Amino acid sequence: MGAKQSRAPCRDKGPPRMVLLRGRQPFAPWDDSLLPGKDPRALLKRGMRHVSFSLVTKGMTDVPDFLWGLSEVQKLNLSHNQLRAVPADVGKLSRLVVLNLCGNRLRSLPREISVLQSLKVLFVNMNCLTELPAELSACRSLEVLSLSHNCLSQLPASLADLSRLRKLNLSNNYFAHIPICVFALKELDFLHVGSNRLENIAESIQCLVGLQIFIAESNNIHSFPRSLCLLTSLELLNLNNNDIQTLPDELYLLWRLGRIAWNPMDKGLHISHNPLSKPLPELVEGGLDMLFSYLKDKKHH
Repeated sequence: MGAKQSRAPCRDKGPPRMVLLRGRQPFAPWDDSLLPGKDPRALLKRGMRHVSFSLVTKGMTDVPDFLWGLSEVQKLNLSHNQLRAVPADVGKLSRLVVLNLCGNRLRSLPREISVLQSLKVLFVNMNCLTELPAELSACRSLEVLSLSHNCLSQLPASLADLSRLRKLNLSNNYFAHIPICVFALKELDFLHVGSNRLENIAESIQCLVGLQIFIAESNNIHSFPRSLCLLTSLELLNLNNNDIQTLPDELYLLWRLGRIAWNPMDKGLHISHNPLSKPLPELVEGGLDMLFSYLKDKKHH
């Protein structure tokens, strides 16, 4: 059950298109704005709260050196290029609050990312990551971390130190179990581990008492652990496309779920495409109240 979504392998793309200028060295498309007389700081966008800089879908294989001199940048978007590495110089951008590196060819992150003490949001989804540096744990301000669509099978134990982390996306990787360090992240309210290789959910999931959204769809999970029923703040629980046959009698404790959900974006209990034993399929069709009533009566009798 729960066939894993296919993931395209990391393939090298062709070199970026070059723009030839008469009498000058060739410039890549993203360099057109850096002709003589232009100060790179003129490209900064100064908003009400943050200074931002963006080089999106420019075909870059390397980050331009001038970027490391823009020390005032707080939001940096280098997504959807062909970057294969982030230089150690990223540590020079010590004011970064948001760093978006999604949709590149990164296989790792530099240890110098530990210098980014103000970093709150890090997107590294849709890359080729096989590991993370333990030094990432030094980014103690981190609140949002997206690692989906990579090649990860484990996380550094040190990530347990990310005490402010609220949202963690580990979907579409190669995890056989939820990394132990995740259960130490007490501030988590969102955890996505869908489309991995999970066969069970550890009892330690009960440590994440503030969890409001938990998505573990499209794995090979064989049982619905009772410990999940202790997460009474849950408003969305998605276990679609697994191998679950029975439901715990204590499920009624998750009253905040509110309903059986069928639309992936809806809050509620998502339990479709599982080989539920009778009479559970009919009860699920009848709605959450009917299911809760049956399980409660079953527990008391």
